[in-house]
Amino acid sequence: MKIDAKGYMDYVAKVAQKLADNRDYVTELDSVTGDGDHWVNMDLGFRKLLEQRSTLEALSLGELFKKIGMLVMSTVGGSSGVLYGSAYIKASQAIGQRESLDVPLLAEVLGAMLDAIMARGGAKPGFKTMIDPLYQGLEAMKAALAVGKGDRAALDALRAGSIAGMEATKAMEAVKGRATYRTDKGVGHLDPGAVTMCYQLQVLADCFSS
Repeated sequence: MKIDAKGYMDYVAKVAQKLADNRDYVTELDSVTGDGDHWVNMDLGFRKLLEQRSTLEALSLGELFKKIGMLVMSTVGGSSGVLYGSAYIKASQAIGQRESLDVPLLAEVLGAMLDAIMARGGAKPGFKTMIDPLYQGLEAMKAALAVGKGDRAALDALRAGSIAGMEATKAMEAVKGRATYRTDKGVGHLDPGAVTMCYQLQVLADCFSS
């Protein structure tokens, strides 16, 4: 199970479609706890990447991630652009000269992304953010790999963990973001950033498994 630069851009296209299919849902979530612009920002970023698809998929994998990071950072508004941009640039360093992602390297890449997002955003698991599905998904994935489970089991763990992390945000009090201004701190509502992060991890696992 491996994904090269072209395969990764196929993944980007599938995420863009997943976002398009869930426009109203994500916007409604963000209208309750945020500015209502999270979906617009995410959609803008992925459409920008697809506009340059032919150029991007011709790059080496490490350069692809670095370029994605730069494009996202310069295109996407709000905190998402800076956080995702930083994550991709940090991940490009983890990839180095390798030309394809296998499942163990994917765990390293997701770990680099998580570290970058936490450092840049000053947040951690439990803060009701995009970090929660990424953290729980990655921890489940690493646990599966650590006991010698195969690639498919590790990807299943990533899926399940990311869903659990996303769903856990419903009961959390927001520590970062617009939801902190609400009297209920967003309790009772899923974090929209966690939802779109979960979408990406689900699609990523599916792309490796297909």
